Amino acid sequence: MKITLKKDYRLPSASELGAAESPLSQASLSRRGFLKASGGATACFSLASFVPLSQAAAQETGEHLELNAFVEISPDGAIRIYSHVPEKGQGIRTSLPMIIAEELGADWNDVTVVKAPFNEAVYGIQRAGGSTSTPREWNPMRQAGAAARVMFVSAAAERLGVAPTLLYTENSQVINRQSGESIAFAELVMEAAQQPIPDIESLVFKDRSDYRIIGTHVGDVDNHIIMTGGNLYGSDLQLEGMLYAAYEKCPATYGRVVSANLDFIKTLPGVLDAFVVQGNDNAGELLDGVAIVARSTWQAFQAKQQLEVEWDTSAASVDDSEAIFAQAMDIAAADWPEAAQIAGRGNVESQYRDENTTVVESTYQFPYLAHACMEPMNCTARYDSLNNSIEIWAPTRQPQLTVAAMENALGIPAENVTLHMMRMGGSFGRRRLQDYSSEAAAIAMRVNAPVKLQWTREDDLIHDQYRPGGVYAFKAAVSREGRLTAMETHLIGPSVRGRATAGTRIDENEFPALNIDNYRAAISLVNSNTPTGSWRAPGSNATGWAVQSFIHEMAEAAGRDHVEFLIELMGDARWFEPGNQGSLNTGRAVDVIRTVAEQSGWGKSLPAGRGLGIAFHFSHRGHVAEAVELSINENKQITIHDVTVAIDIGPIVNMSGALKQVEGAVIDGLSSIMDLEISMQNGRVQQQNFHQYNLLRMRDMPPNINTHFIQSEYDPTGLGEPALPPIFPAITNAIYAATGERVKTQPLSRSGFTLA
Repeated sequence: MKITLKKDYRLPSASELGAAESPLSQASLSRRGFLKASGGATACFSLASFVPLSQAAAQETGEHLELNAFVEISPDGAIRIYSHVPEKGQGIRTSLPMIIAEELGADWNDVTVVKAPFNEAVYGIQRAGGSTSTPREWNPMRQAGAAARVMFVSAAAERLGVAPTLLYTENSQVINRQSGESIAFAELVMEAAQQPIPDIESLVFKDRSDYRIIGTHVGDVDNHIIMTGGNLYGSDLQLEGMLYAAYEKCPATYGRVVSANLDFIKTLPGVLDAFVVQGNDNAGELLDGVAIVARSTWQAFQAKQQLEVEWDTSAASVDDSEAIFAQAMDIAAADWPEAAQIAGRGNVESQYRDENTTVVESTYQFPYLAHACMEPMNCTARYDSLNNSIEIWAPTRQPQLTVAAMENALGIPAENVTLHMMRMGGSFGRRRLQDYSSEAAAIAMRVNAPVKLQWTREDDLIHDQYRPGGVYAFKAAVSREGRLTAMETHLIGPSVRGRATAGTRIDENEFPALNIDNYRAAISLVNSNTPTGSWRAPGSNATGWAVQSFIHEMAEAAGRDHVEFLIELMGDARWFEPGNQGSLNTGRAVDVIRTVAEQSGWGKSLPAGRGLGIAFHFSHRGHVAEAVELSINENKQITIHDVTVAIDIGPIVNMSGALKQVEGAVIDGLSSIMDLEISMQNGRVQQQNFHQYNLLRMRDMPPNINTHFIQSEYDPTGLGEPALPPIFPAITNAIYAATGERVKTQPLSRSGFTLA
């Protein structure tokens, strides 16, 4: 299956409707509550779906079924499906309802997607991250749709006097297989409400060959609201009587406020208040700062520019990124760190000494990176001092952490927090943190009004929790026959206040570890105080580049074709970790490698200065291979001609959303590797806006991204991360093929490369 950026996509009417706001409050999720909130005068069918689906008792009250709902069907045929996982651009608010609608047998044109309120007691886990939403929700969403289908089929069977096995659902109807007679869902609402909720173990899911919605191109249900500027993102939110705030923190993390020119700031146009906030010394929640509250965001920003703060930097970060890298390189060049070893088997040293082997050594350096979400951090809060309660409108991927931060940082009990999940303008790991929500809440506690805190782009870049930079040191032995006989991996990265973070960890079973008889791995830490954290495909975003580049080096040293060498490393088709279907499957890996090699024209003759590079990486349960074809002129200017992606994450729920994820990952990776890095001097981040942190523009995009989905028999896994890591080594392997230069330091601009 070949899909390119030029493909036209169908936008069905459900997407044009947009994702409606739920009429339900967190405290009122019953059918009676729904009818009251919506002003409805007619009954509707409603079905609860928990994780797992519960045997909740249905209770008739008057003319309607009172039950917590994922699915509602009204007598007019309208189908409302509640989508409960935070939306950050990954398309989950569209894809999860598609799963329910598929199993139900709904006509997607009848569906309106409703944003569910935050209530994990009703909806189960409500968080997004780590490419976990789809695999976690696949069965619960199928159960919700299938259970509703069973109830409608049972109602139709009773009306028609036939066996339920003779009936099926399609296009929001129950249809008799023999006679063709059909009854619309709308006609069966009251009768379906009388049916018992089926036992979870009795549910039978549709065959994939019968899918009519899953696997099609469906536009994002929020498209209409986005295009018309609705109240969707945190930055868009408007409330009656709202005030606006800015927040200034020490440019060196963990610095504290000594004094500030607050009296002067309060005299500036539109400024209502200015005050010092004392934090809890947690960079992920609340650090010391100065808050400015004004009648508009612009006035708050203007006042912030005139703020003069004296900082106590005695406990602040004094990090210098170049010094961190220099220390890491020194550690990489030293003897093997036995105390830091995390995995080992066989005897690598004996293989290095063997005169029949060639020893290959290499060191790769990767930079700190910012998340740089297009929507800077923001949050709105309204505090009730009488009840010590707070209402939060937060663009957060993990609302339960937002609630926890209110108690940790501000002493507001979880039961006193009402949280509204706003759509996020990107996350990439950033919105797991609760600094912006804690700051907004702290400011709201001083203001008798709803207040929106908006960060500037400068705030967003200099107060991030970055992808940690670091160094990978490799050593391997390759036999005369071209076989890998030994390998060692040493990751050196920064700790934060003495602790490792998401980007300074490697799996002891990282490919190709389990396929090598002689192997060892170690992790060494360099002390630092610069906050770091999850960044799209944590760990893998650096590991994929370094390991796959080194595999290419080993193939060259062995005199082997890169693709053949890579496939040989996989060994027999099997799960890499027996019994763990979340681990790498070598058969699936070989399938994507062969597909990308075939589709990219691996082995074809190319003119001088033009190269084709391939790489594979397994990340977040996704098997992905990518190829990049590029050319480079005498000025080291790169022109990317084609990108080819082959990916196996099981069946694709929404083809449109999946393509966007793959294409976005490719573009994100290309942007990152070309010219992006965060550097620190004396604890202060040097890049403050996009003129210094140069994201690629439209003109820089590759003309073709050809994506091939291998929809294997396994359950679907996530796609937010897996397509990113392979693009880095595919690019640098292509540069090597075109020029013979092996790039071992990111970004490419450090080696003089630019885009043409």
